[in-house]
Amino acid sequence: MDDKTALRKAIEKSKESVAVGGFPVGAVIVKDGEILSSGISNGKQLNDPTSHAETDAIRAACQKLQTRDLKDVVLYSSLEPCLMCFAASSWASIPKIVYACGRGRVSKQHYEGSHNLTSINETVRHPIELIHLQELEEEALRVIEEWEK
Repeated sequence: MDDKTALRKAIEKSKESVAVGGFPVGAVIVKDGEILSSGISNGKQLNDPTSHAETDAIRAACQKLQTRDLKDVVLYSSLEPCLMCFAASSWASIPKIVYACGRGRVSKQHYEGSHNLTSINETVRHPIELIHLQELEEEALRVIEEWEK
């Protein structure tokens, strides 16, 4: 599965998140070309501020593989990960994150602080290759804009 296909799956998950009352973010984790796990943003429904799409996908992948070490996977997210999700990815040793919509395109109310993942990435134990696949940005942004209405 190529990056574009996997990222489209994450965007589909963002639509699922909206359908159940969640924040419009979806994530999938791919290992060896196959989707290993996925997540939607359930924080509001579960009263759990850590239940983001990325953390849910990471949690499910770790449980499925029975390990905390996800060094052989790629995380795809419809939206640039927040600081918490980025940190969780680093702690799980995820080597690569591909995202569609950058934080600069989204209302500031949806992010805590003005952190920059590129500069933070230089300080973490397991640096992550961050790829902004801009050709799918508008597709992911439409889900967010529709949700904001």
